[in-house]
Amino acid sequence: MSGPINFSYGGGEDSDHRQDLGRRTYDPYKDLQIPYRAIYDLPTSPEFLFQEESAVQRRSWGENLTYYTGIGYVGGSFAGASVGLYNGLRAAEPGDTLKLRLNRVLNSSGQDGRRLGNRLGIIGLLYAGMESGLVAVRDRDDWINSVVAGLGTGAFYKAANGPRSAAIAGAIGGLMVGAAVAGKQVLKRYVPI
Repeated sequence: MSGPINFSYGGGEDSDHRQDLGRRTYDPYKDLQIPYRAIYDLPTSPEFLFQEESAVQRRSWGENLTYYTGIGYVGGSFAGASVGLYNGLRAAEPGDTLKLRLNRVLNSSGQDGRRLGNRLGIIGLLYAGMESGLVAVRDRDDWINSVVAGLGTGAFYKAANGPRSAAIAGAIGGLMVGAAVAGKQVLKRYVPI
């Protein structure tokens, strides 16, 4: 045998370059008749077990529930923590030590983040449940379900405060979701995907 054996996993330009230097390369996949490169080329599109699942262009009710609740909780937690950070920094007194200021900021951020996160998580849970229920009842998935779910979510969330608060909150919820749906349609029309 002349020269050392170079152990290289795979072919390509690097192995050709090594053979030019008078070295022999080792390819462990050479004698196998399998397309080993296809193992690592994974598809980027979702894969479905059943053909019926691929025809549906919508999340299931469980995925919808998890998505809106999670987005509401995480978004509310970050927003509440930011408000708490501001309030904690503003409440600092001139004679406070660094440890006391830090404690005040952390307590305020945690308390406000938890409070707003829970509220928005509940709103997301109510909205997802109502929207999925409307899709199941109407057997259609359109903008009407979203707007009515927003209206119902606002009204149901503030129902304990009286009918006037429920009506105002329902109107605000319906308008917010209507604006979001309209914005999505405009975005779909003018922004190529």
